[in-house]
Amino acid sequence: MHRSHTEHTVQSTPGDAATLAEVAALRPAGGPWQLSGPVGEPVVLPEALVEVLTVAAAGLADGGAVTLSRHEQTVTTQEAADLLGVSRPTLVRLLDAGVLPFDQPARHRRLLLRDVLAFQASRHHDDRPA
Repeated sequence: MHRSHTEHTVQSTPGDAATLAEVAALRPAGGPWQLSGPVGEPVVLPEALVEVLTVAAAGLADGGAVTLSRHEQTVTTQEAADLLGVSRPTLVRLLDAGVLPFDQPARHRRLLLRDVLAFQASRHHDDRPA
């Protein structure tokens, strides 16, 4: 099974440079950032999103394009087996049966951590008495 990462590229317009430079310069000030929602309710932004915004603003202010790329955290078959409390051969049988999705970019299989955790949660849910 092949998994691709998601990318999105944006380019600023010449009229945006001053505003983008202003946003990029706000970063050293610190403190929480907020956005106002559609009806004015404030939403406090997580630190990771503030970093993305300021780095993107700096890149766009210089006239460049910025590409955001989403990367999933992957685990090896041994790490997945350890998380699930099963042997690696048992995990490989689950992979071969199509129970868990995986990617095999080269010789070794990789699993998305979120897929392993979702499978683990579904197993625990199924194990609960009715």
